[in-house]
Amino acid sequence: RTTPAVLLWQWVNQSFNAIVNYTNRSGDAPITVGQLGTAYVSATTGAVVTALGLKSLTKHLPSIIGRYVPFAAVAAANCINIPLMGQRKELKFGIPVMDEDGNRLGESRAAARQAITQGGLPRACKSVRGSRSVSPCFCWALEPWECLERYPWLNAPLQVGLVGFCLVFATPLCCALFPQKSSMRVARLEPEVQALLREKAPHAEMVYFNKGL
Repeated sequence: RTTPAVLLWQWVNQSFNAIVNYTNRSGDAPITVGQLGTAYVSATTGAVVTALGLKSLTKHLPSIIGRYVPFAAVAAANCINIPLMGQRKELKFGIPVMDEDGNRLGESRAAARQAITQGGLPRACKSVRGSRSVSPCFCWALEPWECLERYPWLNAPLQVGLVGFCLVFATPLCCALFPQKSSMRVARLEPEVQALLREKAPHAEMVYFNKGL
């Protein structure tokens, strides 16, 4: 609820997300320490600025609206975090595309853009899980009975339990929205990549790539 708490927990959350996004990126291009540092600072700063800005805007709004500030902050940060953490080079140079048998045919920027989109949407959906959707509504519904005011010790186990219950289902369901081995029609690739494929695999109509998680 306090500004230092927002700063601390958004930084902790986005630091964890940065590690996950980097280790599960779609391409195999190397990233320098400087690029990694820039991406990390940009992602964590985006989350903190969004959280503090929304926190100030919701002071005079109903309490249920204020409870969704963490969701908006994390969703906005993911829009920065995912493209930056290890995928900026992929957007510039492309990610490996393969045939159905896994033979590498080339690199495509169009495939990289689709991989980032398919990786970002599940992350946004996962942000709607327990702590940012079910838990705020549930706790808001309890306010008229003052249950949490009378039994403050119930707050922590209740919220942890709700988040844990939702995570059991949200994480695998959101990861399954798109297949790990994604595909794209050759006609949607860049002209130069299409020309390369006509030499290597003239009969190929689809290419496949790892979209990351």
